[in-house]
Amino acid sequence: MTKILVVDDEPDLEMLIKQKFRQKIREQKYEFFFALNGKEALDKIQQNPEIDIVLSDINMPEMDGLTLLSHLNESSPLIKSVIISAYGDMENIRIAMNRGAFDFVTKPVNFDDLSVTIERTILQVNQIRETLKAIKENDILRMYVDKTVLSFMGSREFESSIMVNETVEATVVFIDICGFTAISENETPDAVVKLLNNYFDVIVKEIIAQGGYIDKFMGDAVMAIFRDEYHLDRAIDACLAVRKQIEEMPQTAHPVPFTPQLSIGLNSGEMISGNIGSANLRRLDYTVIGDVVNTAQRLQTAADAGQIIINENAYHKVKESFNCKKVGEVTLKNKALPMLVYEVMD
Repeated sequence: MTKILVVDDEPDLEMLIKQKFRQKIREQKYEFFFALNGKEALDKIQQNPEIDIVLSDINMPEMDGLTLLSHLNESSPLIKSVIISAYGDMENIRIAMNRGAFDFVTKPVNFDDLSVTIERTILQVNQIRETLKAIKENDILRMYVDKTVLSFMGSREFESSIMVNETVEATVVFIDICGFTAISENETPDAVVKLLNNYFDVIVKEIIAQGGYIDKFMGDAVMAIFRDEYHLDRAIDACLAVRKQIEEMPQTAHPVPFTPQLSIGLNSGEMISGNIGSANLRRLDYTVIGDVVNTAQRLQTAADAGQIIINENAYHKVKESFNCKKVGEVTLKNKALPMLVYEVMD
């Protein structure tokens, strides 16, 4: 919804605006606010900082429209202003434009013309919002991504590479922080987020140290992928390191005692890697999918606090490198037969 402030000392204009734009108001596309002069307008903007557009007369008591424009440039530079005035001479137009007015409409008001002007102004407002959003996202990206990577991301090579869908041989890991719901139900949001991010920092550090990457954060769980040589071994090394680091972290005392522990499931094999999501929403997630991924998540669900669980296939690949203990057969969701699983001890 676009929020529009109309500033004019003619009380009849409010009634005319509400009549002429009643459909837009009813459809909740426009919401109008009204002020009788520039001073009152500044108060309205302070009370409603989400106002997008100001339609203002020039000649008003207490503070005229041209003075209002000067104040808007200082206090609310993102608001777009349209002057509506009987004073349509070139000097007033020039002064208004120099002070930041987006457009100029003369009285008596042609409401068809005003409607088109408002639509044009809304387009400008939306473009500014999109630009600011992109700048903000890029600034956030620069906090986390190396300059060389950013340069590559702007290249055609990157544009081509992110659209590649392929079958890959990899290991996928699901790591869940056990019992964290108790914290989230009893602590303040700030405390919950801070504590969870502390745990995630430890997990991410160990995964990256073994050449893995984070696919996504899911509530209080992490999904990670390991590719290339010895991906299964490196994934297990990362899981062992993560478990050790988390279990050495101090217990929280308030509001409920909480000792962090992890349940971990991992699986290795072929999976599909590609951009999954909705192009219409412009939300695509470069991720992996397939039975190997689903099984890894269900192995994590089957794991108790402190356990790292693998299936029999993975066990036979790593049994000479890691100390594993047979857990037994477990029934996994959507699996017709029970699956024999092992716990990685060290």
